Amino acid sequence: MPQAPPVYENPKPVCVMDASGALGQTLVERLLNQGYTVHAAASKQSDLNGLKKLLGENKQLKLFRFDPFDYQSIVDAIKGCYGLFYMYEASQDQSTYDELMVEVEVRAAHNVIEACAQVETIERVVFTSSVTAVVWQENRKSSVVVNERDWSEPNFCRKYKLWHALAKTLSEKTAWALAMDRDIDMVSINAGLVTGPGLSASNPYLKGTPEMYEDGVLVTVDVNFLADAHIAVYETPCAFGRYLCFSHAVCRPEDAVKLAQLLVPKAPCPPPSDELGLKQQRIQNKKLNRIMAEFAQGTHLELYE
Repeated sequence: MPQAPPVYENPKPVCVMDASGALGQTLVERLLNQGYTVHAAASKQSDLNGLKKLLGENKQLKLFRFDPFDYQSIVDAIKGCYGLFYMYEASQDQSTYDELMVEVEVRAAHNVIEACAQVETIERVVFTSSVTAVVWQENRKSSVVVNERDWSEPNFCRKYKLWHALAKTLSEKTAWALAMDRDIDMVSINAGLVTGPGLSASNPYLKGTPEMYEDGVLVTVDVNFLADAHIAVYETPCAFGRYLCFSHAVCRPEDAVKLAQLLVPKAPCPPPSDELGLKQQRIQNKKLNRIMAEFAQGTHLELYE
């Protein structure tokens, strides 16, 4: 997708937290390419090798270590920044993603938004959530198309041990409640399954994949498209609320086979199964598509010039 020019000739500094994952690193690179000074904050246990390579090439990149439970380390990372792109880099293994992770993500979200309220320069927060915070409901078999107004039901998630969905739902709700209470301008990106480096069959997003396919809400998003979406909603003054973000809906047997190949590249390629059947897509992202189209054309600022 063509990238629009930055809002400002000299964009104000922004922070990417946690910058150690595939999305974080991609976002850091794109922001640097657009002239931003970037505070790349990585959790204390993460690998900084990818970010250090960028550091050697760009003086506008500053690296920080932070602990989501150390309030001061969060403040130090975002101090002097005007925008924050926040994403929680959790375990990518279903076997270690349990109910405890839910509490961890909720506490982390609370601490980060509270820290933003204490940093006077912050003008907007882009909070990365998930489609799993939208699609899991008792009445999910209904014919209604899912959009940004929908939320996954916590009791349903607990009942079926959908810990990733529960963590994303409760952490996003916590962030929204605190942002409104502290008068912070926040938008959220509810991303589909992120395809790119590190994707595997153990990804906790994938729990309930057969049901998501059956319901027509199994969606994926390319990490580059996802990073562009973050920048688009950040730079668009009228952006508000939640944005479902995906670049592909998995609704056909052949789509399911391609996804399986992405998840387990070395496994034999099975033929598409007629048992899967063609499913009607029941999720839409028109709201984000409008923003992305205006952003690509450079018209996202016209009402504010």
